[in-house]
Amino acid sequence: MEKVLLLNASYEPLNVCTWKRAVSLMLKGKAEEVEYTEKLINRTISTPSVIKLRYYVAVPYKELPFSKKNVLLRDNHTCQYCGKKAKELTVDHIIPKSKGGGNSWENLVTACAECNCKKANRTPQEAGMKLVKNPLKPPNNMRFEFDRYNNNNKLWEKYILAG
Repeated sequence: MEKVLLLNASYEPLNVCTWKRAVSLMLKGKAEEVEYTEKLINRTISTPSVIKLRYYVAVPYKELPFSKKNVLLRDNHTCQYCGKKAKELTVDHIIPKSKGGGNSWENLVTACAECNCKKANRTPQEAGMKLVKNPLKPPNNMRFEFDRYNNNNKLWEKYILAG
């Protein structure tokens, strides 16, 4: 299902919604189309890609929740030790819990079963392994949503980078 970027009246990114929700907002006069795709909903209406609210909505800062699912999404379902992309990945503590490591964005990475077993209850240095990239907390919730839904959508890029 096509996803649509929802912008505030100030053009800052607010959310990602379905094309049906976007069309509903436009038909109710609450939003207007900013960018559209070549795909048609019917013979005359193209699928929106970016819509903008007609009025400004004050939104409090929303921090991205920490979860296993979001760690997998952050790491793009790729083992952070060998670089293998797979559906069946585990979440590994860089500094094992037994050595004082906790659950945080900076201490958890995705790992394939083979690398997780090889590393075992050791740090990557102790196991002679290197991380593909250092794990960081995603800096921007909308950037994370953008990468999650439409990492190849060039129509969204300028709005996400500005947000």
